[in-house]
Order: sequence, then structure tokens, then C-alpha cells
Amino acid sequence: MWSMNSKGRIWHVDGPLVMGIVNATPDSFHAGSRVGEVSTAITLANEMVKQGAAILDIGGQSTRPGSLRIGIQEELDRAIPVIEAIRRSHPEILISSDTFQSAVAKAAVQAGADIVNDISGGAMDPGMIPMVASLKVPFICMHMQGEPSTMQIDPHYEDVVSEVLDYFIARRKECLNAGIQDLIIDPGFGFGKTVGHNFSLLKALPQFRILGTPLLAGLSRKSMITRTLGITASEALNGTTALNMAALMGGANILRVHDVREAVETVKLFRAIQQGK
Repeated sequence: MWSMNSKGRIWHVDGPLVMGIVNATPDSFHAGSRVGEVSTAITLANEMVKQGAAILDIGGQSTRPGSLRIGIQEELDRAIPVIEAIRRSHPEILISSDTFQSAVAKAAVQAGADIVNDISGGAMDPGMIPMVASLKVPFICMHMQGEPSTMQIDPHYEDVVSEVLDYFIARRKECLNAGIQDLIIDPGFGFGKTVGHNFSLLKALPQFRILGTPLLAGLSRKSMITRTLGITASEALNGTTALNMAALMGGANILRVHDVREAVETVKLFRAIQQGK
């Protein structure tokens, strides 16, 4: 059991949640998550909600390896109409704004978003952490080495698990001191990490429970799957399901995915294992 407070509304959670990815971008790495028009976004959102998504994560800026940063206005133009439309269609669903720009986070929450999801944990915009605190919404704080345009150019750690854990210990303190009440931790699989680093973090996921925060795992169709199996992202659903179960066994509370139905089934099977006698 855990709970989070978004703008005074309390959400009580009694098991792992599935977060569906809605990319209002032309260049995110998995074509199936891209939505060019608001109507297309609504169609995808409707399907994800029907399949059991508890959260929809909406982003207007691609953060795939090698992607270039776009301006605030362009990101707003992509993401805000989608957030507004999904909020109207699904008042019951949690909406997450996937952004590292505080001005976009503010506009997104005003448009109806309930959570801010920042791949940089506030590092790419020093105004992000105080902004999230002022908005009184939960903050998904992810670890990333470098920035999307450069993060996969020879990432290096002496000890990836201890370094990422130390990062979150410091970030957690900064967020709490700023006034953020609800923090969710994301190890950042695929963000400034080799395949080996990613698997080390997944294996060590239970260690991150010491932070006392919910854990998010974003493994969906990532390169740790495609490179290990020698396949493409479009072929990586089975591998995603396997690693999602590993993440749940390691203590993940939220699965961020492109394929909601399969992730919801994985959660159901995980809960059956927990309840087995």
C-alpha cells in the first residue's frame, strides 16, 4: 500500500500500476507510441484506459538517444492540447507530464496533469524542483548520465548501482527540502547506461527500497532487450514482458510501457504469485 497527493486529491494504491506512454512527438524511438494529432492521441488513450492503464504519460519532446532538445513553445504546442483532450475524455485517469522544462510542467498541470515526470530529476532546469513543489503534485525523479543528445556516448561508472543510489539519496533530500511531498524514483534504464549497467540496476532494484519511495521501471522495448536478443524495438514485446516481471519481483511499483494490455496481465500474474499458497 502507498499513496500520493496531487493538488489535494489523495490516491491510494494497493498494488503495482501500469503507465501507458503517449508521445506527442514525430521521432520517439517506438513508432507505436507516437501521436501526431489530438484525435490520434485520444484513440490511443482510450485503448490504453480500456486495457487497464492507471496513468497516461504524455510528452512532447523525444528523449531517445541522440535526440536534440526542442524549444518550450514547440513542446507546449505538441503536449498541452493532448493533455487537455485526454483530461476531458478521462477525468478519472492519472495524467503524467513527461518534461524536463519547468514552464511546460506548469502549463501541463494547469491543463490537467497530475504528476510531473522529469528524465533529468530537475538537473536540466534548476527551476523544476521548486516549480513542482509549488504545483503540489508528485514528482517522478529519474537518473540520467549526461543529456539525451550525448548520454549513450561511452557512459561510464565505477559502480553503477552505488552511484545511482547515491544520486537518489541526494536528490530525495533536495526534493523534500523544497517541499515536494510525493517522490517516485526511476533508475533510468537506457539513459546514459550500457546494456550491462542496465542489467546491474535491474538486478539490484531491491536495494532502492531503502529510499522509502515508490519505484518506477521504464524497460519497455529498450536497447537492453533488443541488443541482448538481436532484435528490433518492434520485436521486443516478449522481452519487455520478461523484464517487467523481473522488475515487479524486485519491488517496482509502476511499469511505464508502450503495451498496456500485456503489462496489466504481467501485474495480475505477479499478484497471483504473491498470493499463492
